[in-house]
Amino acid sequence: MMTERPRLTPAMADVRRAIRENLSDLTPDAVVLVALSGGPDSLALAAGLAFEAPRAGLLAGAVIVDHGLQEGSEVVAENAAAQARELGLDPVIIRRVKVVPAAGPEADARTARYDALEFVAMELGAVGVLLGHTLDDQAETVLLGLTRGSGATSLAGMSDINGIYRRPLLGIRRAQTVAACEDQGLTPWNDPHNQDSSYTRVRIRHDVLPVLEKELGPGVTEALARTAEQFKQDSAVLDALTSEIMPTVFTPMLGETAQSVQATLDVTALTGLPLAILNRVIRRAALEVFGSSLSSVHTNTVARLITEWHGQGEVHVPGIRVERQGAQLVMTASSSTPTEA
Repeated sequence: MMTERPRLTPAMADVRRAIRENLSDLTPDAVVLVALSGGPDSLALAAGLAFEAPRAGLLAGAVIVDHGLQEGSEVVAENAAAQARELGLDPVIIRRVKVVPAAGPEADARTARYDALEFVAMELGAVGVLLGHTLDDQAETVLLGLTRGSGATSLAGMSDINGIYRRPLLGIRRAQTVAACEDQGLTPWNDPHNQDSSYTRVRIRHDVLPVLEKELGPGVTEALARTAEQFKQDSAVLDALTSEIMPTVFTPMLGETAQSVQATLDVTALTGLPLAILNRVIRRAALEVFGSSLSSVHTNTVARLITEWHGQGEVHVPGIRVERQGAQLVMTASSSTPTEA
């Protein structure tokens, strides 16, 4: 335990307040964990949680995931664990994972990390896992979505609460987490990957956003984060409307094998719906029945079988073959290559 309590500073107060508000819905004795990398964001989050949890009657621990992708990663993990224990977090668990190559280095590491976090949370009966994403991360996410032509769901950015995951710092700037660490005498680890310009997000962070701030004036980062919040509010309404419509237009038909899984959509009921709703119906059907997360391009390809029907044949999107049969759109499990839009 830390023997001397640091003087409260504005950065520390902001981080603590954000955590307190994010956890306000939890009941006493609930177990919460912080996903700790050792970087300034997650370290400031860990310190704030260690302060706030006892006052809310919560049990707080830390999980450090060692991806083993960099030389000395085990030392970084041990140092992060030592600081977590000094802060008073308990239990402090290091989970070493194997990153399996599949979708690219970032996505593969993310998959391994979240799998480990979910497993530890289940082991400990934790109701929440706190992630150190900041307002700056949110702005970068929105800008990435804009450059990729993503839809509203992507532009809505990250949620402050999504299942077991909680992001208390989405209203906190990265500079504040750095200051909070300095104010408490904590030594964060600076991930060299955060300086590697081969990653798109790093280029946005170090090259694109600073130029926008310089040329357009300060406040661009905050404006992008506000954009995410506005999209989130709009998406919540559209998602609710979609949920009301789904039972009347969508029929899943689960088969005995993966290849025999089907789902149908009622073309008559879907015709004339706003595209924002129609596209959500298609994406939700693909995800719920086939576990396929469709891009906007693939969704539009399927939607054209309804909105621009002129007798065209079947189309293929990831994991699904889609064919119009009279007044029904029939979706069947498939391993075929997606149809080009």
